[in-house]
Amino acid sequence: MEKIKLTGRIVTPDDSEYEQARINNNLSIPKFPSKIVFCQNTEDVLNALRWVRENRTPFRMRSGRHSYENFSLVNDGLIIDVSEMDEIIINGKEMTAKIEAGANLGHVYNKLWEYGMTVPAGTESSVGVIGLTLGGGIGMLTRLFGLTCDNLIEIEMVRASGHRGAELIKANKNHNSDLFWACCGGGGGNFGIVTSLTFKLHRISKVSVFSVTWGWDDFEAAFNAWQNWAPNTDERLTSQIELKSKEANQIIAQGEFVGPSSKLKELLRPLTTIGSPTSVWVKEVPYIEAVRFFDVPSGNRPALRKRSGSFLEKPFPPKAILTMKQFLANAPNENSGIWHQSLGGAAGRIAPNETAFYYRDAIIAQEYLATWNNSVEERQNIRWIEELKRALSRYTTGDYVNFPDRYIKDWPTAYYGDNFKRLREVKTEYDSFNLFNFPQSIPPFKKWF
Repeated sequence: MEKIKLTGRIVTPDDSEYEQARINNNLSIPKFPSKIVFCQNTEDVLNALRWVRENRTPFRMRSGRHSYENFSLVNDGLIIDVSEMDEIIINGKEMTAKIEAGANLGHVYNKLWEYGMTVPAGTESSVGVIGLTLGGGIGMLTRLFGLTCDNLIEIEMVRASGHRGAELIKANKNHNSDLFWACCGGGGGNFGIVTSLTFKLHRISKVSVFSVTWGWDDFEAAFNAWQNWAPNTDERLTSQIELKSKEANQIIAQGEFVGPSSKLKELLRPLTTIGSPTSVWVKEVPYIEAVRFFDVPSGNRPALRKRSGSFLEKPFPPKAILTMKQFLANAPNENSGIWHQSLGGAAGRIAPNETAFYYRDAIIAQEYLATWNNSVEERQNIRWIEELKRALSRYTTGDYVNFPDRYIKDWPTAYYGDNFKRLREVKTEYDSFNLFNFPQSIPPFKKWF
């Protein structure tokens, strides 16, 4: 029997481009794979999966390189990287787009804008659309159009088949519907290698954006006003607030409204009348300019970083707000922060078990952020994140699977809530031998053959 050969662009440690090829967005957990295959088409993906099965080699899948805990990398194994498969096919009449799994959000937004359309997704341009979607997908259009996965129509996936084989399958609401359900919030890398996603699109032209900034003295008042306003305001308005360290001395609320700036100014009064804002501005812009405004460059550059998260199902009481303030007053450095985004609206009108994304009742998604400049600072930054998360845990619930944290002990419940059992059933059906595994991957039920 002829041996399987890897196809595509193959990079090994002997190649000059290896260092750039192996790194992810998070530099704090370095990994050194033995091979990286940059697939150019589905056949390359099929060959790569057949190759790792034949050679019994550990492997991971990778697209946008934004796995916070670098679960998309492995030492001394093969990385199946789909980032060079980034074709986008748009059907203007049907208002759909078939997007290859390697496309990042910047490419997706710019291509769809040429047709005056978009899909609700995240903000950082280098994030891969596949990982974002499989975990749910939150961003500046969530409250109007739902999560990214709520706009998913179909996936194509390479799965293991037979003794050492691989096959391409499709999943939608009518075919392999259990797998499709699992791919709407069940996280990436659990069931197979997704090679394309088809989305329904939304027309968009001009939007209005805003930014309100306060100083440290307005910390409690500003956050309390935002948390009670943001999940309950007009559904065309999705917003975020970042609480920066005392050293940085900034609380910044920003957002996007699909409507005119005059209406947005009215909607913002509960915020702009609180405390003494140091800056307030509202601007009506073409949608693509709003995309670029929310695309913070530092999020796209590889760095030493740690992130974790949680959800709020009700507003924080004063004690919880004070806890955040105390932690930020004693942050490891000025780059530490706590970020929140409003949920509800369209994303909240879907039942928790209707898709694998469980936290439909959440009103706010919360993320804890730390970056540092050299490895000796790592321990104190990670400890700060973990202690902050623990201190707020009595007021929060769960964690977003796209904000993975390797220190979470009961991660199945944290990421998936009551949907975990069904996700294991899907895993058992499509990957009973647990070929697709990584720390915190969904395990199958044991089968007795």
